[in-house]
Amino acid sequence: MNNKSDKYQDVLLYKIIRPIITPLFKIIFTPKIIGIENIPKNEKIVLAGNHTSILDCLLLISCSKRNIHFLAKDELFKGPKKIIFSNMGLIPVDRSKKNPNALKAAYEYLNNNKVIGIFPEGTTEKGRGLLPFKMGAVKMAKQTNSEIVPFIITGKYKPFSKNLQIKFLNPIKIENDLKIENEKLRNLIKNNLEE
Repeated sequence: MNNKSDKYQDVLLYKIIRPIITPLFKIIFTPKIIGIENIPKNEKIVLAGNHTSILDCLLLISCSKRNIHFLAKDELFKGPKKIIFSNMGLIPVDRSKKNPNALKAAYEYLNNNKVIGIFPEGTTEKGRGLLPFKMGAVKMAKQTNSEIVPFIITGKYKPFSKNLQIKFLNPIKIENDLKIENEKLRNLIKNNLEE
């Protein structure tokens, strides 16, 4: 799609906040970042991986200079927080039901060569291990002919501990049955977590 809608361009607040967040986050949590070259510089992509903490979004933001449009629970868009999150390019999702509007917004971002960030578990693991994956990541990747860059987060968000790591794997194409592809994505992430 060559005609890029202004509605789906990178947002100013993200551009302002990212250069502030990134050095602070890296100084405090000293994450090891592996495979960043697997995120293309200009092409559309879906980033999908395990969800260990509410700080995972900040970790991803600190890794790439590209504006990542996260699918986020709609509770974040209520009250004063709405002003911030609405202007960060986040896409609200009601986790209690299907979200055609959220998927439509994600499709538009991808069709404008943007980056979507999603945690297919739908919530943080809270020590329960890798949870079942929802279908959103593979569905939007297939519908928009985008690749998925899987990522694996390990370690804890402990200041100055140097045990936090994020690893970006090679991009994968979603071509077959979505249930099969979804399980393959989960198994890929699970196997890398167990290494």
